[in-house]
Amino acid sequence: MRVLNSKSKSFDKTLDYLLFKRRKNIKSDKVSVTSIINDVKKNGDKALIKYEKKFNQNTTIIPSPKKIIKLIKSLNPAVKKAIDTAYKRIYKFHSLQKFKNISYTDKFKNKLEYKYLALESVAIYVPGSLVSYPSSVLMNAIPAIVAGVKRIVMINPGFKGNQNPAVLYAARKCKIKEIYSIGGPSAIAAVSYGTKKIKKVDKIVGPGNSYVAAAKKEVFGEVGIEGMTAGPSEITIVCDKFSNPEWVASDLIGQAEHDPQAQCILISKDKNLISKVQMEILKQLKNIPRESVAKKSLKINGILMYVDKESKIIDIVNKIAPEHLELNVKNYKSFVPKIKNSGSVCLGKYAVMAMTDYNVGSNHILPTNGSAKYSSGISVNEFHKRISYINLSKKGIESLGPSVITLANYEGLAGHAQSVTKRIRRK
Repeated sequence: MRVLNSKSKSFDKTLDYLLFKRRKNIKSDKVSVTSIINDVKKNGDKALIKYEKKFNQNTTIIPSPKKIIKLIKSLNPAVKKAIDTAYKRIYKFHSLQKFKNISYTDKFKNKLEYKYLALESVAIYVPGSLVSYPSSVLMNAIPAIVAGVKRIVMINPGFKGNQNPAVLYAARKCKIKEIYSIGGPSAIAAVSYGTKKIKKVDKIVGPGNSYVAAAKKEVFGEVGIEGMTAGPSEITIVCDKFSNPEWVASDLIGQAEHDPQAQCILISKDKNLISKVQMEILKQLKNIPRESVAKKSLKINGILMYVDKESKIIDIVNKIAPEHLELNVKNYKSFVPKIKNSGSVCLGKYAVMAMTDYNVGSNHILPTNGSAKYSSGISVNEFHKRISYINLSKKGIESLGPSVITLANYEGLAGHAQSVTKRIRRK
């Protein structure tokens, strides 16, 4: 992992370059997804199956109900129980994200309303193929269920015609009836434009690799997407001399094993801790199945930073705007009011990112790639649209109209002015 020292004159410039370089690498995938999207848009299921064969060795895009039941029956009961526990906790937390319709009547008896309406249909993207994330089914679908979305579609790449039993069980738990064994940019295109076998949706949500993220941006406008970049994953950990280097190293590896483009950053005022974490990473990497993925991620995007001032640490965190932030420091309370940009913040040594990925109750689909500066993670609100309703009284338009006419004429919009004038002209 690259090591940076804040006392170096080139520190800020180097950090900016490393963050920019990763963003550029992720964005570069947009070029390669455009042709796939256009192919599926033009040729529908034929193109979709072609890409499934190529990338997932899959020829069946709609799994049979019998096969789904058979796969779910093969699932370890302990895994089912863990999914059940996560479902309950995630549902509880998101059910508390209440929304309030607004109704307001002013002194002229004009009535203004603002109402929340659930989206009609959404597709949730759940990464799959060689890895599987039943937790992402829950994080995507439960907020949509709470919001009242009628049609929830799951797109999840299988491998050689098989999807993961835990993913299928989580989908059944969420009462998802439409399941498609597809993935990548072609899957995003299919639910965006529709095919003979797949009806299009109104919005697509969910995490994915850089190709999926690029594809979602490409189809935006045809369908809605989250107001953020969801993936590849990130973590920034702030540590002090009281932090446990063994724990910290495992947290960094836990994020690195997601994807070669995942970003893992450690910031500390303690040089000794940074050295210990380095040694622990080398030791622990040997013990995980996805060692090669984690190694690549840490080598390409991993950064260990020595920063001597707390104020500088806070500035750096807000600049990075990480998906996950762990404040693994004794005085974390002093940091909290000053952290403005992060998808989620874990407070203290026991609040580990891995817990938030599963059953704490908060959502793990969070803004990445700096988008935490202007957006938030998935919530119930993601699955609502808001509509304003305006009912003007005769007195209302007569009282407010002259002011509108003045502004409309000032802006050179005579038609606007006339449409008001005609309604307030006295006979």
